[in-house]
Amino acid sequence: MTPAGALRLVLGDQLSEFLTALEGIDVRQDVVLMAEVRDEATYVRHHKQKIALIFAAMRSHAERLSARGVTVRYIRIDAPGNTHTIVGEIERALTDTGCSSVVMTECGEWRLAEALKAFAVAAQVPVEIREDRRFICSHDHFRAWAGDQRQLRMEYFYREMRRETGLLMNGTEPEGGRWNFDAENRKGLPKGVRPPARPRISPTTTTREAMADVERLFPDHFGDLASFGWPTTVAEAEQVLEAFITDILPDFGEWQDAMATGQPWMWHGLISTSLNIGLLDPLETCRRAEAAYRAGRAPLNAVEGFVRQILGWREFVRGVYWLKMPEYGLRNALGADRRLPAFFWSGETDMACVADAVETTRANAYAHHIQRLMVTGNLAMLLGVHPDAVDDWYMTVYADAFEWVEMPNTRGMATFADGGIIGSKPYAASGAYINRMSDCCAGCRYDVKAKSGDDACPFNRLYWGFLERNRPLLGANARLAMPYRTLDSFGEDRRRALLADAEAARAALGAVKR
Repeated sequence: MTPAGALRLVLGDQLSEFLTALEGIDVRQDVVLMAEVRDEATYVRHHKQKIALIFAAMRSHAERLSARGVTVRYIRIDAPGNTHTIVGEIERALTDTGCSSVVMTECGEWRLAEALKAFAVAAQVPVEIREDRRFICSHDHFRAWAGDQRQLRMEYFYREMRRETGLLMNGTEPEGGRWNFDAENRKGLPKGVRPPARPRISPTTTTREAMADVERLFPDHFGDLASFGWPTTVAEAEQVLEAFITDILPDFGEWQDAMATGQPWMWHGLISTSLNIGLLDPLETCRRAEAAYRAGRAPLNAVEGFVRQILGWREFVRGVYWLKMPEYGLRNALGADRRLPAFFWSGETDMACVADAVETTRANAYAHHIQRLMVTGNLAMLLGVHPDAVDDWYMTVYADAFEWVEMPNTRGMATFADGGIIGSKPYAASGAYINRMSDCCAGCRYDVKAKSGDDACPFNRLYWGFLERNRPLLGANARLAMPYRTLDSFGEDRRRALLADAEAARAALGAVKR
């Protein structure tokens, strides 16, 4: 009698050609389980494009596995008997298939990881949870590095990873004699310079079926599907990556932080979704960019900036997430206590930069990283929006948002709710920054040069009040010494007036107490 095989779980963000859960698979008796469940589609009300992306990519991945002779038990979102939880589908599959063990790769979010660990403890069959080796830095490596640090700073982690991988290294020294070329990568977009056209992926039949399912089953979720153009297969992801490296990367360095109204893509790679669901390998992606530099097809500042986003930032925030959870998800260092204003969902605001960011996000499930950090994130922090609401918004609206990458970016970088674990200071800015880096202010009804009053840019009205309100925590921050010296030079009466004006702005914008 043939012994019962293993049930091998593949999640919606584990769609890689090489996944530890599939190592050693016996195609004669093992069964791969893939399931579309409501729990994962609705724990926040994910953007329609995100759900469609994952469903379409899962279905395409299942087809590839089946073509290799693998038995795939694929449960669609509307399948009869679907329990709509991952654990429920594992239990149902064990009953139906008779598999005698379960093999899975560790998942990327604390919430689901805890549910799967609890299942493993209670299960009547052996359960093996394997390391996810698709990341460049292992949990053990990050913990060892972090244990030697007085503070966790991405720059020093990034240098460690450069040495470890040899990327952009010249022997033991960084290529070009510098680790970081960020100072050369902060240019605003001059008049007359427009971003290049960006071809999108045309949805396949499989993708269109997934889109139709999402529209039918999740009609009230945020976002539109009309402009869907995300890669859903490895081949499509490779196509987008190759186009970026060939046509966009050479100018990525100079313009990576620039914003322009109605221009959602700018010089971005558009590969974050593919990296985060497993269609691209992060180390190989970095090596492809490095090869372009070595061949003289892209300058060092552009390639270094791109590699830093993946090898440095992406790996760093994942390391921090798993090092600090679950306590990290409870942090609210600034005591933020306000609700998220309704215009974050509707886009109905006279702030041109915010309206453009929200409309871009609604249409594409995507926004420029400076829109995320310095427009919506900066505004949420200046308003004092509770970090739980900010987390939920970012998780809902972006196709590339998974909690391990989203939470450190929002609770750490965007809102400083972690009190300085991710960054050494809050990224608070007035309207002057947005005016420098975008063309939004020219068409805005608010005056970006006015500091207070109903017609002043809300970022200006909120900025000084934010600093005054949070002086007990931030006043001693060395990186904020200059703005606090300026604030102190205003005198007590003016500081009181600025704080009162900031409170009036918070009320006018709908940031009321929870």
